Amino acid sequence: MIVESVGEGVTELEPGDHVLPVFTGECKECRHCKSVESNMCDLLRINTDRGVMLNDNESRFSINGKPIYHFVGTSTFSEYTVVHVGCVAKINPAAPMDKVCVLSCGISTGLGATLNVAKPKKGQSVAIFGLGAVGLAAAEGARMAGASRIIGVDLNPNRFAEAKKFGVTEFVNPKDHNKPVQEVIAEMTDGGVDRSLECTGNINAMISAFECVHDGWGVAVLVGVPSKDDAFKTHPMNLLNGRTLKGTFFGNYKPRTDLPSVVEKYMNKELDVEKFITHEVPFSEINKAFDYMLQGASLRCIIRMGA
Repeated sequence: MIVESVGEGVTELEPGDHVLPVFTGECKECRHCKSVESNMCDLLRINTDRGVMLNDNESRFSINGKPIYHFVGTSTFSEYTVVHVGCVAKINPAAPMDKVCVLSCGISTGLGATLNVAKPKKGQSVAIFGLGAVGLAAAEGARMAGASRIIGVDLNPNRFAEAKKFGVTEFVNPKDHNKPVQEVIAEMTDGGVDRSLECTGNINAMISAFECVHDGWGVAVLVGVPSKDDAFKTHPMNLLNGRTLKGTFFGNYKPRTDLPSVVEKYMNKELDVEKFITHEVPFSEINKAFDYMLQGASLRCIIRMGA
């Protein structure tokens, strides 16, 4: 996205800047933004119900005199949009927008969940639950961290071959076993993996991801978003025995502060973004991108604006 114009009071951006819009934000003023331990901005964290701009509670879009409400602070399914300055990250203008645009959501979420939260040490083992775009990005993070074993867990066996490109070394389909998958992984790894990441939002997968890490030092990170009525249930001894359970949001990246450095990982060839892209469709055929995703054929679609 290229900045077309800026509103009153905006000083960090100017027309012509290259930016990535992000569904969550960073005001840089609240306690969360000032803390090195959080990226959950009080002002601009994701809010699916807001639908309006913050300063006047009005929409900037309309059709035939009726308002069209904003979507998660970005409304990027349009050729022009209006975004709070805290929800755009200024990036290297040399970065190809049709590639780095995928870093605004799932790729950074999975990558950061591994590198910033799970933090596997070189030579450790990692289990990834769910091999969609977020899970593959988590696996990519494990590969970059030097994990010795990266075990992919998914109900769709068609994803296993693709996952090898992202460093996954072994695969487990829970449907192939007559015991809980956490027990299968514990047997494979002499007591459990060092780190696990759950990237599906399925509550049973979350429980399995936690219970499959090794006692004493294992860390499980929940990345997927569960149903509002779900409840996480496990025996307290799993915690008392030294397992750690963590959660993360957008990979613990602060959008404005940290996302430019993720773009630089791509520019420096540390991060291969192209392999996450499976389809490109023109903006006029945007519904086709949704069809691809519903069919399970796409990891991540690129939508060309204005075509």
